[in-house]
Amino acid sequence: MSANDLSTLSNLPWDRPNPHTLVVTVSPEHIDLMRHTNNVVYLQWLEDIAWAHSTALGLGPAEYEALGHGMVVRQHELNYIQATRLGERIALGTWLTGADKLTLQRHYQFIRIDDGQTAFRGRSEFVCVDIAQGKVRRMPSAFVQAYTNAVVPAQAG
Repeated sequence: MSANDLSTLSNLPWDRPNPHTLVVTVSPEHIDLMRHTNNVVYLQWLEDIAWAHSTALGLGPAEYEALGHGMVVRQHELNYIQATRLGERIALGTWLTGADKLTLQRHYQFIRIDDGQTAFRGRSEFVCVDIAQGKVRRMPSAFVQAYTNAVVPAQAG
């Protein structure tokens, strides 16, 4: 991504400051009968941007495996605001908006780059589990430190 692209992304009307971002282009395999991006594709994009952000914070799949713990989704809230269509470039943005020793909350905003319109907003709540046992557990200290330090509060106003 060029410096110009990064500047374009930072100038989009984000709900919170400094989102972690990825850019995707709506491809033919994303399109459904209604000729727009299928709802299930948005769920995949949530996972893609969440993993990209977590990995950037130093907690990717290898670290989860090494620590024997991971974060799993307890709840998603998905709000489809406007359609996205074939060929459109979409900026995926995410923030951690809350974290404690057991759970974390993540918000998402997807913006069409060409017109700056928000197409989607979402929220996920994650809970920490022991990978081997599949049971809810407190986060390892590495998780607490990385995730709580990355929490971005809502903008005032």
